[in-house]
Amino acid sequence: MHHDLVLIVDFGSQVTQLIARRVREAGVYCEIHPFSKAEDAFARLAPKAVIFSGGPASVPEAGSPRAPQAIIDAGVPILAICYGQQTLCQQLGGRVEGGHAAEFGRADVEVLATNALFEGVWETGRHYPVWMSHGDRVTRLPDGFRVYAVSDNAPYAVAADEARRYYTTMFHPEVVHTPDGARLIANFLHKVAGIAGDWTMAAFRAEEVSRIRAQVGKARVICGLSGGVDSAVAAVLIHEAIGDQLTCVFVDHGLMRQGEADEVVGLFRGHFNIPLVHIDAADEFLSALAGLDDPEAKRKTIGRLFIDAFEAEARRIASDGRGPVEFLAQGTLYPDVIESVSFTGGPSVTIKSHHNVGGLPERMRMRLVEPLRELFKDEVRVLGRELGLPEAFVGRHPFPGPGLAIRCPGGVTREKMDILRQADAIYLDEIRKAGLYDRIWQAFAVLLPVRTVGVMGDGRTYDSVVALRAVTSVDGMTADFYPYDMAFLARTATRIVNEVKGVNRVVYDVTSKPPGTIEWE
Repeated sequence: MHHDLVLIVDFGSQVTQLIARRVREAGVYCEIHPFSKAEDAFARLAPKAVIFSGGPASVPEAGSPRAPQAIIDAGVPILAICYGQQTLCQQLGGRVEGGHAAEFGRADVEVLATNALFEGVWETGRHYPVWMSHGDRVTRLPDGFRVYAVSDNAPYAVAADEARRYYTTMFHPEVVHTPDGARLIANFLHKVAGIAGDWTMAAFRAEEVSRIRAQVGKARVICGLSGGVDSAVAAVLIHEAIGDQLTCVFVDHGLMRQGEADEVVGLFRGHFNIPLVHIDAADEFLSALAGLDDPEAKRKTIGRLFIDAFEAEARRIASDGRGPVEFLAQGTLYPDVIESVSFTGGPSVTIKSHHNVGGLPERMRMRLVEPLRELFKDEVRVLGRELGLPEAFVGRHPFPGPGLAIRCPGGVTREKMDILRQADAIYLDEIRKAGLYDRIWQAFAVLLPVRTVGVMGDGRTYDSVVALRAVTSVDGMTADFYPYDMAFLARTATRIVNEVKGVNRVVYDVTSKPPGTIEWE
């Protein structure tokens, strides 16, 4: 790595990773490490600046997280956000009080004075919208600090010690609900810390190719393709690094979207000429999933079967006399890791497990290659374009590795998969016809474990319910439902009910993330 970098100290916020996104958008490389390991990371990485994240704890409570004093004393610029502001101020001699200062959601801050953080963004005397999410607040600043902005419930919405280059915000500049937040963070990086914005996706590509070569050496690698963008981009990047040392393995688990298996095979065998093994394992997967209702059990079963399939294929490939397969490559992304377990062992709460997160069983005797593990979905799309993947493939909506199994709450059967596949294909067809595909981040149908009474012609029906889901998002960390007009929903529902046997009712999901997740399971 030949770039200046930023260390992000994670105090357990669910949006710490959005700080990383904003930093990268400014062309600066960064790494996230939990507060408990931050001192070692600081010494090893020698960052040019440090950002303290928010977090769920309360600074006044005994045992709550603290920033390593070595970082505070090192003289590097610090941007401290929400909980980060509170612990920095407390550790420097200020005071934090809890329990009577809750402020959640949109707020307006008034700028009292200018500083480097505001340059070219905020003007003195004006009000600007920000996003607050805190229950405690600073009530006394440390010596050397000055107030630069206030809100109704945050007397120190922005406070800084410019001489020591400590900047703090009570609000969250990393979320999209703070419209100018990314520019404030960029000012901290470029104007306060003096970091050049030279970390680009082209640079990532070149550096990751070098890292893959260094990790793999002359060993052989298999890459598991799921049919989604992530594994495809990972495969093309790894192939650029090691050529015919890579073999892609596409396990068709019978849980794909309509026509998807043919698209994947055509892309890799035709467009990229990458060696590809196509395994039809639908019977095995569907048999193992029979009777499983719990979503975690389904995810883990699918993950286990993927590993079994890759292990068997690795043995078969190794029988050609060119040596064993030593690595398994996956398209694991940052959001996958975040929702399964904190990225670096920090205090973030587990939301759900992912089939491709958590390492490999010891018996497999293979190591993982995960070149996208620190990228968000939108960054992967940029990398895909950088690598020359067709736009029709790069721009596809995300598709989970467990496939349609997690879009079918309850038990999974071949009949249910056929119904869901047809409904999903009709839904996506209507989206494309309406010119909405590229305006929606992800859209899909869900087959609910519910049957309802209906009437078709003069007869009674008792059939299944399909839910439609569509969201707008940038990175999958947060999402809003797409506001279709009723004519579109009516047209789509009519087609599904008329064309898909076994469905007599269609509903639309209007839940944002949070509180929901994008997928239903």
